[in-house]
Amino acid sequence: MLEKVLIANRGEIALRIMRACRELGIKTVAIHSEADRNLKHVRLSDESVCIGPAPSMESYLNVPAVISAAEVTDTVGIHPGYGFLSENADFAERVKESGFVFIGPSPDNIRTMGDKVQAIKTMKAAGVPCVPGSDGPLGDDAETNMRLAKEIGYPIIIKASGGGGGRGMRVVHSEAALISSIALTKAEAAAAFNNDVVYMEKFLVNPRHVEIQVLSDEHGNAIHLGERDCSMQRRHQKVIEEAPAPGISEELRNKIGMQCANACIEFGYRGAGTFEFLYEDGEFYFIEMNTRVQVEHPVTEMITGVDIVRQQLLIASGEPLEYKQSDIKIHGHAVECRLNAEHPDTFMPSPGTINNFHPPGGPGVRVDTHIYNGYAVPPYYDSMIGKLITHGNSREVAMARMRGALSEVVIDGIQTNIPLHQRLCNDSGFNAGGVNIHYLEKLLGIS
Repeated sequence: MLEKVLIANRGEIALRIMRACRELGIKTVAIHSEADRNLKHVRLSDESVCIGPAPSMESYLNVPAVISAAEVTDTVGIHPGYGFLSENADFAERVKESGFVFIGPSPDNIRTMGDKVQAIKTMKAAGVPCVPGSDGPLGDDAETNMRLAKEIGYPIIIKASGGGGGRGMRVVHSEAALISSIALTKAEAAAAFNNDVVYMEKFLVNPRHVEIQVLSDEHGNAIHLGERDCSMQRRHQKVIEEAPAPGISEELRNKIGMQCANACIEFGYRGAGTFEFLYEDGEFYFIEMNTRVQVEHPVTEMITGVDIVRQQLLIASGEPLEYKQSDIKIHGHAVECRLNAEHPDTFMPSPGTINNFHPPGGPGVRVDTHIYNGYAVPPYYDSMIGKLITHGNSREVAMARMRGALSEVVIDGIQTNIPLHQRLCNDSGFNAGGVNIHYLEKLLGIS
């Protein structure tokens, strides 16, 4: 078992990791920027190290500073959480070379899945269904690219191989716009990701975003924990997630889930991971794999009873999986609302001091947050300040509990998106289940 873990992150996920470490008897080291001295996990951890000024590039993204903090505290493992350095293959490699355990997949796994073209090739070879596309990078020959697009069928989408988070993509509806769109996407990709490789895929008009959670160890074992529906999105950023996905049969869940688990075994994946799919007309189409713990992991934990962060720590310690696939049962339904410090209508960030925080409670209610009375939300980082999760024996019960929880929670001193969540949880379309990825933007009048 890892004796001491450095948590290379901040906020609610850092606190979540610290709690899992405590349960396993693992000592924790919290790193923090000068602006984050008063984070809850910093106060509660066994040790803490300030690694730099507030800007992320000078602190949480400063690899030498993170490694130095691990060295001076005699750390054994480093958990990257999500965001920041969590999917940085060079960081994972540096951690390994420095003699520490990276709590996540191998650098090669991260590198392969971080390159969308290579990821699709790997998934196709493993038998995972993918979106019809160019099956590789686009070259500079205009006639070849026009032929490919015609074979795939318009509309198509041009994507940056190194992209992510909704950046580096452009939808093309006609041949007339194709060549200029490829050139523009290549230029944007080079500027944003230092990689101008782009590829082409069929653009699914009204898909849902459904993802499969997997766990895989170094002993050749892999399982899936079912699916999550993350279709309620704004500008490709998830707002509400739920599990299981409405309308997905147990047979289909097991079929696609086992394909993902088997793919993990085939390409030697280790740790927690998420296969992201577009789902339309009863078919799954792989789009990318996230090689880290997801923001929305709690909904899967609520319906399966599996502690995903605990499993990450055990797998990184060299332990075999605690579960077999036959152990995994889906119990009820769970919903998660991401709580952001932002204006509910304009989505402008709202940093400031929280004068009063009162979390909701009751059966089936979970709150993952690092905020407390008097905590000052800094302006330097992502605006998410917590997650509200509810669980019930049915989707209707989970939704009813979410509406109740949203009416109870109090966060004074800053603006939050709680009014937006209340609106969405009372929306007839969302309550019916199975909305597509464009639903929220249409509801909000965003073009």
